[in-house]
Amino acid sequence: MTSLLLTLLAFSLPIWAKTQQPLGNGQQPNIVFILTDDQDLHMDSLKYMPLLKKHIIDHGTSFTRHYCTNALCCPSRVSLWTGKAAHNTNVTDVNPPYGGYPKFISQGFNEAYLPIWLQSAGYQTYYVGKLFNAQTIDNYASPHAAGWTGSDFLLDPYTYEYLNATFQRNHDKPISYEGEYITDVLAQKAYTFLSDALAKRHTPFFLTIAPTAPHSNVQIHSRLIDGNFSEKSATQSPPIPAKRHKHLFHDVVVPRTENFNPPRSSSVSWIATLPQQNATNVAFNDEFYRNRLRALQAVDEIVEGVVSRLATAGVLEETYIFFSTDNGYHIGQHRLQPGKQCAFEEDINVPLVVRGPGVSRREVGVVTTHTDLAPTFLGLAGVEGREGFDGVAIPLRGEEGGRQEHVNIEMWGIVMSEGKYGSELYRNHSYKALRVVGEWDLLYTVWCTGEHELYDLKVG
Repeated sequence: MTSLLLTLLAFSLPIWAKTQQPLGNGQQPNIVFILTDDQDLHMDSLKYMPLLKKHIIDHGTSFTRHYCTNALCCPSRVSLWTGKAAHNTNVTDVNPPYGGYPKFISQGFNEAYLPIWLQSAGYQTYYVGKLFNAQTIDNYASPHAAGWTGSDFLLDPYTYEYLNATFQRNHDKPISYEGEYITDVLAQKAYTFLSDALAKRHTPFFLTIAPTAPHSNVQIHSRLIDGNFSEKSATQSPPIPAKRHKHLFHDVVVPRTENFNPPRSSSVSWIATLPQQNATNVAFNDEFYRNRLRALQAVDEIVEGVVSRLATAGVLEETYIFFSTDNGYHIGQHRLQPGKQCAFEEDINVPLVVRGPGVSRREVGVVTTHTDLAPTFLGLAGVEGREGFDGVAIPLRGEEGGRQEHVNIEMWGIVMSEGKYGSELYRNHSYKALRVVGEWDLLYTVWCTGEHELYDLKVG
């Protein structure tokens, strides 16, 4: 077993047999990417999105073994946009000095990430919603995020306030939308950019729609993101649904899987010290979960809004639509309060669904990661030969060939839950993990405390 793990660690590059090809007619396809925030796969959130099922899942491929390589917003997103793992981007946190928008800029990625490359390939590029943490009302122009034909970014400290968001369009000044529902505002902005893109019929476009749902509602108390995070830096509460969705899912609870609030503690480090949650705690977390599902309904409506507009314009069948999230989420598993950042499957195995030309309706267990997405988008655009990626293009049309069977997971820094209970901040939450999928089904984690843990996920 040890030799197997060492071998996989030593040879960590993926091995697809073929490069993703653009449309057979030589035309560059349109690409729409819907990227949610903190959406789970293992608590069945996709089952509560009927419009996603109708328009994307039932017409495309679900990649059931898709992983983020860092289960935290900003590091995961930087990896997604650059095709590099966090240890190669050196963006390892959500706030300065080790992460956030300022770190993305200082590392030089504003001149070397996906939209820059797509524009060079002839694409119009548009972005609506959350790009990175610590992109604020003070630093958004220092410098502006490059590479976008049109952009309308959510800005801290209001990114996660469902009824008090601030957006900043292109090079304009920020505008506050106090009292308006964040996902509905975002939807209208997305449709405007989509209309702009469709008006240029002979130029391909790449549109990212990045709502904050189902992330928790967060009030950031410091106007400047200064890197001195503490328990008092922000007030977190369950996500807020649109009024039209508040009545939904009253009988739904967090799935009671074998690892949900177990009678015996599990894992190592601070996780091993967690108490079993009492009935009051569990009831709160169930309502937290229901509000996540409710908040996702407005995102579900965006899916239908995008598909209907593409169909009306006559370009749906020549457009790829990707649906994913930055990282997963846990509520109650392993006694954990609501949150992310762990190497457990709930946090790292995330949704990825794709429909588009040549993509069949199926589920596949090919191991893929967020570092594969930038090469995939570039492959569809017909861009070849770019080096320096830790990922490679995902096989969308059945051309699977060889495949990797493992994912490297990494985390640095602090962790704190987002629920009402157990909101203690743990300052030592750094580890490296290897997730092996295939003949073996293993999770091996080494913590900076010196602790090790190995799980056989086929046993249970």
